[in-house]
Amino acid sequence: MKNAIAGLVTASSIFVVAAANPAQAGSGDVAAGLIGGFAAGAIVGTALAPRPAPVYVAPAPVYIVEPQCYWTRGRPMWDGYRWVRPHVQVCD
Repeated sequence: MKNAIAGLVTASSIFVVAAANPAQAGSGDVAAGLIGGFAAGAIVGTALAPRPAPVYVAPAPVYIVEPQCYWTRGRPMWDGYRWVRPHVQVCD
């Protein structure tokens, strides 16, 4: 649809330019034509312009309650072959 409108506007503007009349500066006809042309160009340009991109909004922050228990490394222990630090669960 946009291509059809753009083609129609282009064809009509070429037709208007090709059928030129002798220029006369009487009674402000030229100024009215220029102002009308600018207004028509603004209307057609606005109609054919792409829409702005959608606005993305970040979600609100979510506060999470920390768990009451957590895992950590325990005290070093000898297991018969080497020193190890086992994982232990700590609950408050």
